[in-house]
Amino acid sequence: MSLNCGACFAKYLLCIFNFIVFLAGTTVLAVGIWLAADTNSFISLMKVVDNEQFQEFTQPTVIKQASYVLIAAGSFMFIVSFLGYCGALRESKCLLTLYGICLVIILAIEITAGGLAVLNKDKAEAETRTFLKTTITKYYATPDKADAVTVMWNTMMRQLSCCGVDNYKDFEDSPKWISEKGEQKLPAACCAYDKNIHNYQNCTSNPSESNSYYETGCFKTLLHWIMQHMDIIIWCVVSLGLIQLFGIFFAFCLCKSFEEYLK
Repeated sequence: MSLNCGACFAKYLLCIFNFIVFLAGTTVLAVGIWLAADTNSFISLMKVVDNEQFQEFTQPTVIKQASYVLIAAGSFMFIVSFLGYCGALRESKCLLTLYGICLVIILAIEITAGGLAVLNKDKAEAETRTFLKTTITKYYATPDKADAVTVMWNTMMRQLSCCGVDNYKDFEDSPKWISEKGEQKLPAACCAYDKNIHNYQNCTSNPSESNSYYETGCFKTLLHWIMQHMDIIIWCVVSLGLIQLFGIFFAFCLCKSFEEYLK
């Protein structure tokens, strides 16, 4: 089939873009399957990393949960990019139509979620706060029994220098943490990391403003971080939306071109 310059450009641009996404999705899927099928080999490999904080990621439960997320994300990327790549390369109206529909659905969900969040800002913030508290209550545990939620919280608290949703008292509602915490009043992730080892060791049992962030909630800190980086976030969202729009436009334009040439 001979296509005009515009159709050829759209065809090969879709091929290149979706091939890159296809490779990325395949890699993510392969890593997810590896983690699910052979957790022990990954744990053995990661033991060579001498980093106490990083060792949380080697908990079997964390690895298992991470593998499911990677498999789901990799499969989604694999399927959608496969439709776009093969549809453009083989000049298949059916595959390209399915690819375009997938992008339309994804874009519609993103716009709907964003619109609802903006229109119901106060309600969205309240529900987000409640959800975050629920994750602590149901899942947060000590490092030796950590799952993906615990690791997520510990990482966020270290990176944002905060503790809990509102403060350290949020962890008192977590049965898993309370039953194993001993004399600790807050998780070690809430402590300020500095060269004063003695000060750091006393942090969990005797927290203060100088050795921890025990009164600094992650919810307000996260909102503040988002507001500080709002320009970058907006550009990323707009860029992602434009990429999806171009993908939809090219996919359906190619379908139209194929239809004209088949007549």
